[in-house]
Amino acid sequence: MKVASFLENIKFNPDKPALSLLLDTHFSKEIRIVFKKGQVMEDHQAPFAIIVHVIKGIIDFGVNNEVLKLNEGDILSLKPQEIHNLLAIEDSIVRLTLSKTDSVKRVKKVIE
Repeated sequence: MKVASFLENIKFNPDKPALSLLLDTHFSKEIRIVFKKGQVMEDHQAPFAIIVHVIKGIIDFGVNNEVLKLNEGDILSLKPQEIHNLLAIEDSIVRLTLSKTDSVKRVKKVIE
């Protein structure tokens, strides 16, 4: 059994979203992305399906030429290769669930 908290030891990065791998399980990778208000993840895509869950805050989530306002508690899934972006409307904590075969390094490159 593994235990982690999305709400403990929060560290905002003033320049870009802060990423932490919280769990690496036999079937998924659970990542916390902490955004200061106004921080962005530009257009990108994942090679596998993903799940995005707003733990705290509000995110504008752009996908398919549409912007969805994701509020605290909202969760969505995306198919592989769907181009998307994120903009923090306020300080936010986002849970990103990746396939076990996906790479945390790939997500870090999006943030850089």
